[in-house]
Amino acid sequence: MTSTHVLSTLEQDGSRRWLYPRLSTGRFWHRRRWVGYALIAFFVALPHARIAGKPPVLLDIPARQVTLLGYTFLPTDTLLLAFGMLSVFLAIMLATALSGRVWCGWACPQTVYMEYLFRPIDRLFEGTSGRGGNPRRKVTGIAAVARIAIYLVLSMLLAHTFLSYFVGTDRLAIWIRSSPWQHPIAFVVMAGTTLAMLFDFLFFREQLCLIACPYGRFQSVMLDRRSLIVGYDRHRGEPRGKLRKLAVIENSSQGDCVDCKACVAVCPTGIDIRDGLQMECINCTQCIDACDEVMDKIGKPRGLIRYSSQDALAGKTSGMLRPRTLLYPIALAIAVGALAYGVITKSPFDLTLIRGAGNPYTSLGAGLVQNSIKLRIVNRTPEPRTYAVTIEPSTDVDLEVINDDLLTVAAGKNALVALSLTFKSSLTSRQGRLPAEVAVTDDQGVTRGRPFQLLGPKQ
Repeated sequence: MTSTHVLSTLEQDGSRRWLYPRLSTGRFWHRRRWVGYALIAFFVALPHARIAGKPPVLLDIPARQVTLLGYTFLPTDTLLLAFGMLSVFLAIMLATALSGRVWCGWACPQTVYMEYLFRPIDRLFEGTSGRGGNPRRKVTGIAAVARIAIYLVLSMLLAHTFLSYFVGTDRLAIWIRSSPWQHPIAFVVMAGTTLAMLFDFLFFREQLCLIACPYGRFQSVMLDRRSLIVGYDRHRGEPRGKLRKLAVIENSSQGDCVDCKACVAVCPTGIDIRDGLQMECINCTQCIDACDEVMDKIGKPRGLIRYSSQDALAGKTSGMLRPRTLLYPIALAIAVGALAYGVITKSPFDLTLIRGAGNPYTSLGAGLVQNSIKLRIVNRTPEPRTYAVTIEPSTDVDLEVINDDLLTVAAGKNALVALSLTFKSSLTSRQGRLPAEVAVTDDQGVTRGRPFQLLGPKQ
């Protein structure tokens, strides 16, 4: 097939090719519409929900904290965060191996907002409401200003929703009611996000999927020939022929495709699904609905374009079970299990020992040696906690807390407590070491210990 344009959104002369996809309201469109509306409500409502008094998702970058499903991850949770990210990547790889680009066509916010919020507004102004396609009238003057104003308001609402995932709805509500001069950085971020969304949905549109989003390029790695895709059955459809020829010629060798190009007209990324698997395809199923409608009209069975796999469309054996669909779930179960175990067994406070700078020990005379260490306590709970410090062996080592006022730590904060440890130099080994353990107990009775070596003169 010879294309009249370089890319689906680029003409041969370098100008932008604007896409005005027709609307095919078939069975998949109805399903996607309800999924889309549900996801829009979910995206907006999620920051307002609370689990154990915390948002389900809060990416607090300034505080370096990530809250997911009521659990707050701190910068010290490197291993847990690694398992979390690994779980996300494995889940994406598994979903892609099984269902192709189901995320892009059914759940991606770009697709959901574009197809079920902004395109209907365009069609309303262009006179194509409910059917899509090329505009019946040019949007100019007051109508153009009104459309941009509606886009701006919606982009602002979406920007505030987006921002709430990073600052929380409580803080965002305070900022909305106060002057921008009281929170200039947050206001600039909100304004910048609003303008970025306005640019995206008003101008950039499907090019975000085609140019900016890396997922389409990753699909060649994550897909295999048995992955579920939206595909055209060439064995059934080729060779193509016009409907009038098929109606006249009996026992024709023509395929079922009547070359009506309905599948091309409805594609939101401007491709021809009959050219095979393409990076630009987002599995939105609009071509399936359009083709099924044509097949119904000419008395042919549905499914010329359908959910299938490359192997199945080529007439080869196809199935879900293969090495990657067996290994991905196992790896995902291990990663999620490790993450869950780490979260469940995580203590309500973190404890880190830091040996003091300078000399490893100080001789006090009369056979006594002193070590200085620092104890960092991180309170992971949403309430202030008070801690008590003890040392083992307590009979041989004298413990003094230099700044005991820091033993009360605010919620989500940390304190660096200085300790002075004094003991008899005769207790050290030939290597000048004395095993000991610092234990910290909070006011809820939870105790954590950290073993370490006291240093002194070699015997």
